[in-house]
Amino acid sequence: MLTSKQRSNLKSIAANLQPISQLGKGGVGENMVKSLSDALEAHELIKINVLANAADDAKELGALLAEKLNADCVAVIGHKIILYRRSSRKDFDHIVF
Repeated sequence: MLTSKQRSNLKSIAANLQPISQLGKGGVGENMVKSLSDALEAHELIKINVLANAADDAKELGALLAEKLNADCVAVIGHKIILYRRSSRKDFDHIVF
């Protein structure tokens, strides 16, 4: 679980990130979960864009993705979801709070 200070720091880092994926009416499938898990392993912090035609709202999708990916939902701002999960890689410059 993230503290409010950690959440704030991650939000400021994510402000400069481009969304790496889009969620639409197809919802959250196994391929989407696999690709987002790989992205979290590679980057630790990712941003996802929720399209207007998505079946659920962004907050519900953020909570669902965080649960499926074993990640923390840092924030949902408008139609953007920010997720964080510490990488298990040893040769990686981890995000420092």
